[in-house]
Amino acid sequence: MAGLYIHIPFCKSKCSYCDFYSGVQGSLTDKLVDALQHEIRLRADYLKGDELQTIYFGGGTPSILTHRQLSNIFTTIATIWDIGKCTEITLEANPDDLSAEKLKELSELPINRLSIGIQSFHDEELSMLRRKHSAQQAVEAVREAQPYFQNISIDLMYGLPGQTISGWEHTILQALALNIQHISAYHLTYETGTLLDRKRKEGRIVPVTEEISVAMYYLLQNRLKDQDIKQYEISNFAIPGFHSRHNSSYWEGIKYLGIGPSAHSFDGESRQWNIANTLQYITSIEQKKNYFEKELLSTTDKYNEKIMISLRTIQGISVERIEAEFGTQTKQKLIQQSERFIKAGIMFLDNNHLHLTPEGLFLSDGIITDLMQE
Repeated sequence: MAGLYIHIPFCKSKCSYCDFYSGVQGSLTDKLVDALQHEIRLRADYLKGDELQTIYFGGGTPSILTHRQLSNIFTTIATIWDIGKCTEITLEANPDDLSAEKLKELSELPINRLSIGIQSFHDEELSMLRRKHSAQQAVEAVREAQPYFQNISIDLMYGLPGQTISGWEHTILQALALNIQHISAYHLTYETGTLLDRKRKEGRIVPVTEEISVAMYYLLQNRLKDQDIKQYEISNFAIPGFHSRHNSSYWEGIKYLGIGPSAHSFDGESRQWNIANTLQYITSIEQKKNYFEKELLSTTDKYNEKIMISLRTIQGISVERIEAEFGTQTKQKLIQQSERFIKAGIMFLDNNHLHLTPEGLFLSDGIITDLMQE
């Protein structure tokens, strides 16, 4: 089984927190779609005959593509893989793109899951984040999408400057009131070069304290747990049966092919990433020039990646699998390194799996770094 990721790098405008590769060159959409189709054909053998299980259109803002453009991409995919065997086909969308007409068009395509970037149900927070929709538009977009899609995820953000715990609780409760299947909730990170990072450095905004951030995370975990929406990864929660199969493939080490500018691919032994420049990507594809870089993964790389992706999940790390793949000495060293986290109450060993506690999940970045090999 394998996954296919397609990166659409266009946005109407750049959000103040975003450091993903994206731009506003909307005039290039047709040329990009042509290049995407060409790359799909060029890399038809990358997955070595594995059956395609998931497709994910990410960005950027994939929902700005027209029905014709999306249909053309699906037509090309279908010449290589049996789309009918895909259990999950996701399209990321913004609320302001999801008109009634757009939703009907999307429902006519093989897409069976929408991931809607809402971020907040407070207009002042949306304005600060430079989102193009209002809180009311977000609510209406979800409700209008529900007759067409039975698998809907929304993205939320917390730890925003000026955000209060009561305000965050309002956003959580509004999300729950929509009866959706999946929630991804991310703490704001001040990425270098973003507008919010510049404002922070200039003293124009003040980040929330770590104490408030932790309280917001626990509030999120508890409110969703009360509604039987189960956490399965640091930032991801779903009702039973509706976890993101595509994103889970990343955390489980399953092969995936990435198409488009800045897209990454993994075949089990190496990683490959495309050039992060839309025009150069298109030109390179057209002129049959090299458009990607590649690296073979060492044993240390594979081990560190296993630690990083496994500890993000509720399932944790199988120490038996570590032993099978990296040897008994490596397993014993991992258990030894984990003892101080276990004693601190932020990690536990159960049924031969190392897991992070709810507090440990919030502190996962530091724990994962400490457990990696140099």
